[in-house]
Amino acid sequence: MFGDDRLEGLEYLPEPTDSRILSAVDSTVVDHDTEWRSAVMGYSPDVVRPVSKIRRKITPLGSIITICFIGLIFVLAYRMDLLLVQLPPPTSEWAFESTGIRDFQDEGYSGEGVRICMVDTGVSLEHESLEDMDVVWRDFVSDSTEPTDYGATPHGTMMVGILASNYHQLGVSPNATIGMAASLSSNEDGDNVGDSRLVAEAIDWCREDFQANIISLSLGGKEDFTTREGATVSAVRQAIDSGIFVVSAAGNDGGGDDDGDVASPAHLDDVITVGALTKDELKWENSSIGSLQDSNGELRQWPNQKPEVSAPGYQIVSTGDNNDWYVSSGTSDATVFVSGALALVIEANPVLLENRNSADIDCLSDLKMSLANSSRSLGGGEHDQFTGYGILDVGAWSTEFRLTQTCFVP
Repeated sequence: MFGDDRLEGLEYLPEPTDSRILSAVDSTVVDHDTEWRSAVMGYSPDVVRPVSKIRRKITPLGSIITICFIGLIFVLAYRMDLLLVQLPPPTSEWAFESTGIRDFQDEGYSGEGVRICMVDTGVSLEHESLEDMDVVWRDFVSDSTEPTDYGATPHGTMMVGILASNYHQLGVSPNATIGMAASLSSNEDGDNVGDSRLVAEAIDWCREDFQANIISLSLGGKEDFTTREGATVSAVRQAIDSGIFVVSAAGNDGGGDDDGDVASPAHLDDVITVGALTKDELKWENSSIGSLQDSNGELRQWPNQKPEVSAPGYQIVSTGDNNDWYVSSGTSDATVFVSGALALVIEANPVLLENRNSADIDCLSDLKMSLANSSRSLGGGEHDQFTGYGILDVGAWSTEFRLTQTCFVP
């Protein structure tokens, strides 16, 4: 019996009675042609077709060992969680881009020199996007000297992230000076709540001690300061009289449970009230309606119809607990976009900084008129009770203010 190498060059012919039986034939033999083979082997008149030698592929032992070794590595890596790929967290860049914030930042504006005071559940600075922040802190819930978030959910931390995150998703006005007055906390039901007295004290601190240019009121949850008058409203009135711009959430009771008007203190004429939009620039379903009439029963007049403006407020990504990124929806989120955008407008128009300290200057009317004229209308040019005069456009707002400004420094 010849070894396998002695069979090289042979062809294999199937037997006519059983094609599974093959005969080896030396194709180099003289007269070994197709017709002759067919006649001799009994195929005629059919022509016999040779079958090439079939080689079995033998996997080398080394390859088998390598495959087994790689498989073992994968099993061990899986058991040690080493195969879990750390994907980058999502962002809400669409919200920053749709409001013109990114374009305005590209011009060099970041809120530098503007003081924004937030009244909320507090803030935790343990998130890597907030750890370098220098927050001016005041605690009205407890006596902590270190920034703390007292919320059942870290509402204040999320709002600060929208405003001033410096990593992964850049905030609206990351170089503004931030003051946090913690006055809301959680209750036994897991809700973020507060009372009129504490919120009023926090607003007074923003005005007197922190010397704010802007007070941002993302007062979401089940607070008991929703009356049309009271300590909170009085504190807001005093802040406005001092030349501070107050931005407040319209409220989240839209739909069947809507009480017919925006929340307090957003109902005040001189407050900039903010509704919430989805990514598709549609009204967020829970954004509160603004009544045509004020609390005295008189028709609200341009540019103080409620709400005045809308901003992104649906599934907004921001900073949360344990260095995680959270997603939230509400007019609270939308309010921070407007507060941060206002800081950029103030930086671009320094005359607005003087509004804080001079009784002879009142730029609030100019600011609100330019906001109404510059917002991208969703209501065919008319005020809408849910979306206001339109979508925030920070660049257009700043330009419109410069064109229509009547307030000035004597």
